[in-house]
Amino acid sequence: MKPRKYLKVYKKFLHTSLASEFEYKTNILIDLITAILSLIGSIFLLSIFFQDTSTIGGWEFEQALIIQGIYTILNGITNTWFNPNLTEIVKHIREGTLDFVLLKPIDSQFYISLKKINPSGFLEIMLGFCLLLYCIKINQINLNLGFLALSLITIMCSICILYSLWFFISTTTIWFVKTWNATEVLRSFLYIGRFPLNSFSFSLRIFFSVFIPIAFITTIPSEVFLGLSQLWKILLEGAVTIVFLTTSRKFWLFALKFYSSASS
Repeated sequence: MKPRKYLKVYKKFLHTSLASEFEYKTNILIDLITAILSLIGSIFLLSIFFQDTSTIGGWEFEQALIIQGIYTILNGITNTWFNPNLTEIVKHIREGTLDFVLLKPIDSQFYISLKKINPSGFLEIMLGFCLLLYCIKINQINLNLGFLALSLITIMCSICILYSLWFFISTTTIWFVKTWNATEVLRSFLYIGRFPLNSFSFSLRIFFSVFIPIAFITTIPSEVFLGLSQLWKILLEGAVTIVFLTTSRKFWLFALKFYSSASS
């Protein structure tokens, strides 16, 4: 894989998507209002849980807002890249256009994962970062280079794990087209990521750490922000990220062996 070549291709993807979306400028304002209202609603819902108690699972409301901020960023990334692209896999398979993707002189996974961009998701990402900046202030978190680097690494790991889950489920549509609905189930589970993992029972904590790794997606990065995360958890998140990325890649290549070309 040649990085310069793929960077140039991605710039073309970005330019095409932005040019298409900015034809309807009113939609940008509507998306911004929607994102703000959605964030306000999520914070209000979170505040209801803290109405009769000062802590949930050892987390105060101000600390739990960090989880909400990270969740908002990840949801924005999902709406920007994952949802617009990975939903197209079903269409490619159903209409036989995956043939054209496989014939292109670039990696098929790269093309399928990054061809489209929904700019409205950027608004949600920015709101998430604004909320994190506010949380840094109210929680009196000391900023330093080590903190920023570790926070960025754990958030990047969360993005990679989330992408791998989406891509893994999307790949199964090569065999079962209707399994795309499973991504909606995944999104429903990810809504739980807005709350501290310790607020759930022991059995649910195990489930959300092993089967649907919400603990690695939102809780560990939040603990890093607060200086509560242990080194072994951070290393484990890195290991899980590598496993998920590698597995999703190999699973895609394996699934392509079973893809029946539209011309066959």
